Amino acid sequence: MTQSARTTNADIPTRHGRNRQSEPKSACHVVPGTGAGEGEGDAPQSCGIADVQGSPDLRRIPIQQVGIKGIRHPVQVRDRANVVQHTIATFNMYVNLPHNFKGTHMSRFVEILNKHEYEITVDSFRQMLFEMTDTLDAEAGHIEMVFPYFVNKTAPVSRVKSLMDYQVTLTGKAEKGEAVLYIKVVVPVTSLCPCSKKIAAYGAHNQRSHVTLQVRTSAFVWLEELIDLVESQASSQVYGLLKRPDEKFVTERAFDHPKFVEDMVRDVAQLLNRDDRIDAYVVESENFESIHNHSAYALVEKDKRAQKPSVAEQ
Repeated sequence: MTQSARTTNADIPTRHGRNRQSEPKSACHVVPGTGAGEGEGDAPQSCGIADVQGSPDLRRIPIQQVGIKGIRHPVQVRDRANVVQHTIATFNMYVNLPHNFKGTHMSRFVEILNKHEYEITVDSFRQMLFEMTDTLDAEAGHIEMVFPYFVNKTAPVSRVKSLMDYQVTLTGKAEKGEAVLYIKVVVPVTSLCPCSKKIAAYGAHNQRSHVTLQVRTSAFVWLEELIDLVESQASSQVYGLLKRPDEKFVTERAFDHPKFVEDMVRDVAQLLNRDDRIDAYVVESENFESIHNHSAYALVEKDKRAQKPSVAEQ
């Protein structure tokens, strides 16, 4: 390597924009995140321990996402009934890494997560996103939080109550001081085939389906509102507990409301188009076909603030 192409420690700026050679040298420094110097008592110190992650990297290849994946953590989520649900979420936490740094500090992701044991809201989720990018001196950050969410549903005839679980994902993306949040929920429903109803002398094939709805909103929306919207467009809802009169009701309702997988995503999209709180959405429907060894699938997506429709929308 020639001298003109060689990069030294002094040439590489830190993530705060300072040159490494300008930073004061110290024989001992406090381990980051221990709280030393903040009145929290004696904290362990590292003396002369090299910061390998912060050392320079000469390959000049930036990394778009680096961090931790699949870490589980207890969280609290408030539902529409003003009840705090205690649940377990799985987190993926990433930041970008400039081309001139060898690695990120993985332990700091866990430290940030451990600070947020309180109730998770849209505001606190956004706060955690910015805290991550600030702590790791990153220009961009990404957090995914996946957890089961429970709704106490009432059977249509017997009125018996039972819990129904839904998989929810909160995704936050931060870049250049701006944050974008997405809410995704997987809603199990029943679908009944209009074609088999039309051509068969007896009944019609039906199956359980998963409708996955992801939205970006400009105003607060309850998770239950998104769930209700999807379930209202299904052939029938799915319940945790049904008595015989309820089974009769949901079976006949599905027969009276047959829908292809295409009908499902279009009907949900129609309602989303009318809701001014929804800025963008993706609706997916997967029917786990009862008469085939494969699924039927459809997707509709739209950014209502986009200037021009995408090719898929035309």
